[in-house]
Amino acid sequence: MKSVLLYATQDSGMESRLQAALEMVRLFEGHLTCLQVTPFDSFIMGDPFGGVYAMPTIVEAVGKADEAHRAGLEGRLAREGVSWNWLRYDGTPAQFVVDRSRLSDLIVTSLPSEGKGYDGPLSMTADVAVSARSPVLAVPPDSSGLDCLGPAVVAWNGAPEAAHALRLTLSMLSKASAVHVVTVSDDTTQFPATDASEYLARHGIASELHEWPRSGRSNAEALIDAASVLGAGYVVMGAYGYSRMREGLLGGTTRDMLHLSPVPLLLAH
Repeated sequence: MKSVLLYATQDSGMESRLQAALEMVRLFEGHLTCLQVTPFDSFIMGDPFGGVYAMPTIVEAVGKADEAHRAGLEGRLAREGVSWNWLRYDGTPAQFVVDRSRLSDLIVTSLPSEGKGYDGPLSMTADVAVSARSPVLAVPPDSSGLDCLGPAVVAWNGAPEAAHALRLTLSMLSKASAVHVVTVSDDTTQFPATDASEYLARHGIASELHEWPRSGRSNAEALIDAASVLGAGYVVMGAYGYSRMREGLLGGTTRDMLHLSPVPLLLAH
């Protein structure tokens, strides 16, 4: 996790994303790339006849706000004692994040958590998770960052996406104080949780296996309960392809976890 890409456009999740990204960079002695993308719809307006245009006053105001945000954050980064650089674009945030992540070990975005007043792009994390080759760390907008050294939960259902997420996050899991491989009890798989535990052991990572009861709940609710009971600092899970993202992982879990998880998610496709 030496190269961390942070979605650095100003919104209500910016502070929690920044803290999580800084913790990762410090832990792995890496480099932080801040990517600021101003969406086109920030300064493009429509008219009743179907035309679109950009008002000069709006463009100027958006530009000044972006520059003020960048200047403020660069001032903070200069005092943080980490290696960093800044990239600035206009366009579609998710597309630029995916494009610029080709040589990144980790992408840091926000969870579009329900009821927490998040005002960033709601679908961006899902779109990035299923399009990028790098794992995505999605942080709740009201969190204080990331507990990199605390317990970690691995949501396991034996799917290729879950296995890929496990492989891509080995460096983080190696730092966790405990690794819990959790399977929701109603799920069946050709690759049981014991396979995941054996794989982790080959990399020197001890793990505990848990078959978590659904007890009439959704898979997401069961996983959130497991994360709470086990004291997880984050949850590792796979992300299916775009058409299935709307349905989610494990019968809707990805979608529900994106909106309901109180802890950061590490997602990989």
